[in-house]
Amino acid sequence: MFMALKLPRRHSLLLLLLFELAAASAAVPPPPPGQLQVGYYARSCPRAEAIVRRVVRRRAAHDRSVLPALIRLHFHDCFVRGCDGSVLIDSAPGHPPAEKDAPPNLTLRMLDVVDDAKAAVEEACPGVVSCADVVALAARDAAAMAGRVRYELPTGRRDGTVSSAAEVNLPSPSVSFADALAAFRSIGLGIVDLTTLLGSHTMGFCHCGLITSRLYSYNSTSPFDPSMDAGLLAVLRRRCPPDVVTTPQNESRDVIVPMNFVAPLGPFGLDNSFYPSVLAGRAVLQIDQELASSAAARRIAAMFASRPGNFRTQFAKSMVKLGNVNVLTGRQGEVRLNCRRFNS
Repeated sequence: MFMALKLPRRHSLLLLLLFELAAASAAVPPPPPGQLQVGYYARSCPRAEAIVRRVVRRRAAHDRSVLPALIRLHFHDCFVRGCDGSVLIDSAPGHPPAEKDAPPNLTLRMLDVVDDAKAAVEEACPGVVSCADVVALAARDAAAMAGRVRYELPTGRRDGTVSSAAEVNLPSPSVSFADALAAFRSIGLGIVDLTTLLGSHTMGFCHCGLITSRLYSYNSTSPFDPSMDAGLLAVLRRRCPPDVVTTPQNESRDVIVPMNFVAPLGPFGLDNSFYPSVLAGRAVLQIDQELASSAAARRIAAMFASRPGNFRTQFAKSMVKLGNVNVLTGRQGEVRLNCRRFNS
């Protein structure tokens, strides 16, 4: 019989959390055999992944804002109808608006990088590599370039043949923790994935129009969110006037602020600095600060805050899991020749 080893409580909690993370990752079912697989294009287009990586690297050399933009694009694509490239479709006259024109997607950027990568892949291997895979590969490469988050990505996705703005159901930046978790669970992701993937909010910028309610009209008892650090509140109120508006038609009045004011790698680096900000009440978006309202999410955030390697490892696992959401494979869907248009 083994002798029980009594550990200090904080060590016991850490071991329990590490076990929970391992169990959550182990619970991710692998794609069915013959569908998504690492190296799917090894024979049909062996240079596909290198071509996409080269296009992303070339753009990032001139504009590192491409890195968070591509990760965000992949998330928005996968959350609606699965990872099928439907967010790339342009609206057509005489047809209902496509996903791209739904309000949450109006600020998506760098879609031209996907166009460039797809064109380069088409030149090498016509009609082989899907737009959905180009988006997923570009996001994978962006994570590697932004924060040394490296992972093998199963490919073999097919492109969807439906794109509807009416179906866009992304969680709002001001949603509660319970509603955010419910939204993630609806596509097969859990609390570990939610807490991990929100960590990408250490990168990029936020439109002031998304946070003015936290600053000036929070609820009937307080004009501002009382969970927000007083110093951050003062900074954001100076930079985001109460009448700021975020619309594509009125960009002159739009103002942006960093998603994370304490980012050692700068606004386009992916690291664990998001989590100390959340724990200190210094998250810019409401959805991010809501992590602190959940005891389970706080434990995960605290562990990531002190263990950057664990964050990188789990971010990779959660990105793979995100990329498996409701994919089309085999004879489903199509392989688009132009990512902005259906083939027929």
